[in-house]
Amino acid sequence: MNLKTQKRIAADIMKVGSNRVKFDEERLDDIKEAITKTDMRSLVKEGAVSKKPYLSQSKVRARKIKEQKKKGNRKGPGTKKGTKNARLRPKRIWVNKIRVLRKFLKELKVKNMIESKNYRNLILKSKGGFFRSKRHLKLYINEHKLLKGGDDE
Repeated sequence: MNLKTQKRIAADIMKVGSNRVKFDEERLDDIKEAITKTDMRSLVKEGAVSKKPYLSQSKVRARKIKEQKKKGNRKGPGTKKGTKNARLRPKRIWVNKIRVLRKFLKELKVKNMIESKNYRNLILKSKGGFFRSKRHLKLYINEHKLLKGGDDE
């Protein structure tokens, strides 16, 4: 049963594409007999001919990707855009690093683990960018035996 013409007429009436026209399976004989726009309008009104809803884009994959990103995945070199400095500017890196070093040195001073003279010297070295990280600072303190009592943290 070829209902191409009926589909085209129905699409024209409902102002949709022919792919969105849906025929009721039980009323196919009535639809086949409908050859004018008036016949088709009455079938649309009765509900024998209707339009399919828009096909929307599924968010399942998007949600899955979001979940993976929350775990820390999908952050490899293929995802990164911009230079290292564009992603985290050098000043911010410096501020984070110097705060960690100063906090650590302050803790040592408060616990009386280093002398004031050594503390001042280490603070100035930190300010000058001598230490790469907190680990480097600890290594330096141990190598130069600047701790008064006990081990470092």
